[in-house]
Amino acid sequence: MEQLFDFAKKAMEEPVTTLEKYQELQEAIAVLSEYYSGKEWIQDYADDEAGLLPKDLKRGVLSEDGLWNLLSDWQEAKTRIIIRR
Repeated sequence: MEQLFDFAKKAMEEPVTTLEKYQELQEAIAVLSEYYSGKEWIQDYADDEAGLLPKDLKRGVLSEDGLWNLLSDWQEAKTRIIIRR
């Protein structure tokens, strides 16, 4: 999930110039959205808070606001995405 989060976050910072890039980003966001709205994110977050995850694990996807902000930004941005030929 962290890799998808990093990919989507980076992709949101760059102009989407192809349909393939848009679809790839849309798929990543769909997986992240399902993860965040399900029990898996809640369990991962609880495990992290309890110190059960490795200390050197990257935690962008587990930050309280990181994933929420990414998903919100996607909802806002997808209405403004222009795909150039």
